Amino acid sequence: MTITKNRVVSIDYTLTDEHNNLLDSTLGGRPLDYLHGFENIISGLEDALEGRSAGERFSVHLPAAKAYGERDERLVMEMPLADFKDIENLEEGMQFHAQSPEGACLVTVTKIEGATVTIDGNHPLAGMNLNFDLTVTAVREGSEEELSHGHVHSGAHDHGACGGCDKSCGEGGCGGCGGY
Repeated sequence: MTITKNRVVSIDYTLTDEHNNLLDSTLGGRPLDYLHGFENIISGLEDALEGRSAGERFSVHLPAAKAYGERDERLVMEMPLADFKDIENLEEGMQFHAQSPEGACLVTVTKIEGATVTIDGNHPLAGMNLNFDLTVTAVREGSEEELSHGHVHSGAHDHGACGGCDKSCGEGGCGGCGGY
C-alpha cells in the first residue's frame, strides 16, 4: 500500500541539522504515526513521503522554507515582566500558548532582563535546513473516525520535530495529541 491522502503512516526517523547535530529521533522508541494529507507533519516531509510504501528507507534534505519556514523577526517581541505576574519562577526557555491574529501559537521566553521579557513566536527549528533519515514502517487506511477528526487516534503522534499535530477534537475519547 502506498502513501496517499487518508492513509495512516508510521515512520521511524532521525532528524539532524545541516551540521549533523541530532535534533530528534524515534529510534529506540515508538514510530511516529500521522494521517497523511491533513497537514499533521511539516509540508516538505509529507511531500517526500507521498507515494512511498512500508519498508522503504530514504533520506531527505529540507530547506527551511519546506520545513518550519524562515525565521520571522516580527515574531520576537519584548513585553513587560508585569504581564507574567501569574507565572511562578519565570525562566528563559519556558514556553506558553498565546493567541495571535493567525490563531494559537507557541511562544518561547528567550531573555529576561530587568523588567523586560523577550518572547519568540518562531518555531524553535525555524530558519534551519533539516535532514531526515526515514523508514516507512507501516501504511494503512485511516478509519472513519480518524478521517472525520483529521488525525490518528492510536499510537505515538506528538513528536515535536516532525510537526506533530495540534488537533484536539475532544470527542469520543480523543483528546488530540497536544503536539507542536
